[in-house]
Amino acid sequence: MNSAATQWPPAVDVQNEAGRSPIVLICEHASNHIPAQYRQLGLDDHELTRHIAWDIGAAELTKVLSKRLDAVAFLATYSRLLIDLNRPLHVADSIPMRSEATDIPGNHALDPAERKRRAQLLFEPFHNRLREHLDQRLAAGRRSVLVAIHSFTPVYLGQSRAWHAGVLFDKAAALGQSLVAQLSSDPMLNVGANVPYSVSADDDYALVVHGDLLGNAAVLIEVRNDLLADSAGVEEWADRLQQALVDV
Repeated sequence: MNSAATQWPPAVDVQNEAGRSPIVLICEHASNHIPAQYRQLGLDDHELTRHIAWDIGAAELTKVLSKRLDAVAFLATYSRLLIDLNRPLHVADSIPMRSEATDIPGNHALDPAERKRRAQLLFEPFHNRLREHLDQRLAAGRRSVLVAIHSFTPVYLGQSRAWHAGVLFDKAAALGQSLVAQLSSDPMLNVGANVPYSVSADDDYALVVHGDLLGNAAVLIEVRNDLLADSAGVEEWADRLQQALVDV
């Protein structure tokens, strides 16, 4: 099927919007979808299955957690190679010309009109929809705790990463450190704070704009993607995160 609806779905998939949990789940890198007119940005089929195009396993983990925690979830429906929903629009890798060690030919020499088009079609609808939901919760006197779900590669540019998971945070240090401690109670797990990345206004968007700047506690959970490669792995990590988040 190659219909307009299939090629150009809404920029955000909102699930369980009536969920009763204070947790608001976000998955900015949930999809590797690229509309046909972009000709896969010059990449072959295999490249689009790699981590450069999406966060492997993150969407599945987010959906399971949404059901288990009775939490709303906001999932992206396009590849981050078109535009990264977790980057401010002004930074260079908002639309990456290179991801890890792979050139993205279709992102080279973009004119301002195409950059604006992607922002209007993909970035703004996702974040406007999320902000609208948060405003509605605030008006209803409901607490919002943002939890972004991501995954990371076991090896990045030749460097092995020993962590099984990381919890990223800035202002929500109490929540972030608590989650690290709870996950680390399993002696078999290597879980770190602000690994393999850290949170900053130039490298992150939702946690900063919808979280810290609005006074909402906000964390980003990174799980190594080889641990989410099948349904068993997703369920195992859903068990762990459900236990860690259930009393938030």
